[in-house]
Amino acid sequence: MVIDYGAGNLRSVARAIAHVHEAPNVTADPADIAAAGALVLPGVGAAADTMANLRSRGLVTPILDYIAAGRPFLGVCMGLQALLEWSEEGGEECLGVLPGKVRKFSPEGRKVPHMGWNTVEWVRDHPFIEGVPSGSAFYFVHSFYPEVSDPGLALGLTEYGVEFASVVARDNVVATQFHPEKSGDHGLLLYRNFVRWALAGGGVAQVAAAAGRAS
Repeated sequence: MVIDYGAGNLRSVARAIAHVHEAPNVTADPADIAAAGALVLPGVGAAADTMANLRSRGLVTPILDYIAAGRPFLGVCMGLQALLEWSEEGGEECLGVLPGKVRKFSPEGRKVPHMGWNTVEWVRDHPFIEGVPSGSAFYFVHSFYPEVSDPGLALGLTEYGVEFASVVARDNVVATQFHPEKSGDHGLLLYRNFVRWALAGGGVAQVAAAAGRAS
């Protein structure tokens, strides 16, 4: 299920999921979230607009309840940033699912926004990245980046004047700062992996099994 709160990349995310599995239910109805087998929060734009739209549509509590229940969740771009505690973009309070803040880029000699292809280096194993080589390139477009308080949340790292966690994962939650739906075959494989992970339960047991295989 893809949450519709007015995000600009909503349809492209839904098409990517349909390409690797089946057409997802796109919904703005809070009641639908509790029944979801897997949940995707897309996002393009400002933190204040994102949080205002989630609040006005009554989606914040259903999303938090869904995640707290240990069910598979994927955040994309602003959908990652919204999971953190606070954003420098307007001083906005976010969902607070993961510890950390959203910081504005100020890389010396580099353009902001960070736009285009950049590499992601994996720092641990996870079902979400299975079959995707470390160092693969993905498509980014953002002026703010996630600064996670717990380094153990990082699944993938990217450098753009500063090194940041471009993929995070904890228990039933995974999220990317880049746009898998705009990132070719490797991006589609991430969506395919998320669907497979969700169908398998999308939680702690699957992550532990993957870690065991890696060791």
